[in-house]
Amino acid sequence: MIKLVLGMTVSAVGFVCGPNHELDWMMRTRDESVKDWIEKSLWEGGVHIMGSKTFEGMAPYWATSSDRLAEPMNKIPKVVFSKGGFVHKTSYGETTQDASAWANAAVATDLVADITELKQQEGKPILAHGGASFAQELVKHGLVDEYRFAIHPVAIGKGISMFATTPHLIDLQLVSSTPFASGAIVNIYATKNE
Repeated sequence: MIKLVLGMTVSAVGFVCGPNHELDWMMRTRDESVKDWIEKSLWEGGVHIMGSKTFEGMAPYWATSSDRLAEPMNKIPKVVFSKGGFVHKTSYGETTQDASAWANAAVATDLVADITELKQQEGKPILAHGGASFAQELVKHGLVDEYRFAIHPVAIGKGISMFATTPHLIDLQLVSSTPFASGAIVNIYATKNE
């Protein structure tokens, strides 16, 4: 059985974005050493999963990017979760009924059943990329085995938490903590099995 790893960038007070989904604060303390860690972490995954909103934002960028993170983002297979099917508008104004516009992407519609099936396979971990709503759904349904929080030394007064819809306490066990010169820190937590 493979584990599902949810990687999220969070502010010092635990918000994953501002109240209107603002993300401008997160790049303030991302330096090359943080990028090195992200690249290494991405190559550990066997599949990327994300919601359709995150896919819509990532696909146009990564499919044509020369950024060094583009290689793992493009080469590792992707699964896009969408409750009502998925329509992706390409840069040429064309429309497809699936996620084939980004290399190796597939569409899934049943979050719990499809992730449970993915977890039954052999291989590298499932890497989940949030948006806040997608992360909240993963957390709410108890699908996350490991959390990777890239905590940035930025305090924002209002925001959205990935744990806002959690129906119960989640006990976590610290696996590792990696500080960076920029003040950012990555904490990895495993969920404790009862």
